[in-house]
Amino acid sequence: MRLPKEGLPSETRIQWVLSCARHFNTGDYSFLRKARVQYLKKTNVLIVICFFASFFYWYVDPVFVDSFLVFRGSDFVQGKFWTVVTSLFFHGDLVHLVGNMIFLYAFGNASENEIGAPKTLGAFSIGGVLSFIFSTFFYGSEAVMIGASAAIFTVMAVVMLTKPLKFSWLFFMPLGLVAILYLLFNVWSTYYAGDGSVGYIAHMIGFLVGLPFGIKWSRGRWVKNLAITILIFFAYLLIRVILGSVLRVQ
Repeated sequence: MRLPKEGLPSETRIQWVLSCARHFNTGDYSFLRKARVQYLKKTNVLIVICFFASFFYWYVDPVFVDSFLVFRGSDFVQGKFWTVVTSLFFHGDLVHLVGNMIFLYAFGNASENEIGAPKTLGAFSIGGVLSFIFSTFFYGSEAVMIGASAAIFTVMAVVMLTKPLKFSWLFFMPLGLVAILYLLFNVWSTYYAGDGSVGYIAHMIGFLVGLPFGIKWSRGRWVKNLAITILIFFAYLLIRVILGSVLRVQ
């Protein structure tokens, strides 16, 4: 038995409550375990791990993390292969952490609902690992790379090609539109932003890694979904132009 989704009619909620009562009377508490699983999705577990790992990095033992758990190309080729995975969970500061977790929550849960947890975790992990490795060709072997940003971009690409119209109340727009806007922002920032501490190229690598996954898991609908994403992007631009014109007139 599953918890009813929000927004169902009150009669449905009453039926669910009565069903719970019957389970209690018969001593069957399995529905509680199933309900708990709804809140312990793998994406949300990743978020919790990122918070714990980052706070450990900041306040407990930053020297240990820097020496043994943070990814550098030079350390990787010298045998610290695990750092390409562990480094995904550490973040530089609270803004970095919270920003990434907002995107991971929105896109990770959408992906998990659409294609399942194993594929979502696989895309996240492979995208993060490959982004770190290939980024060394742009940033150098001594550059420190931390954070889940590139891995999240991989999941963003998957969602864009599998569920672009999934509306996010965190961003107040469809996730396909969020994905393409943030991708374009990173392309622009690669050339014009002066902040060298942000791995914009790594983000784009992560997005490119996610495209073949999105194509494979879209069940043949990736062309349609990509077209939908492009259409809502241009609709967004049109709305902005119209609103800008109206505000200037006033």
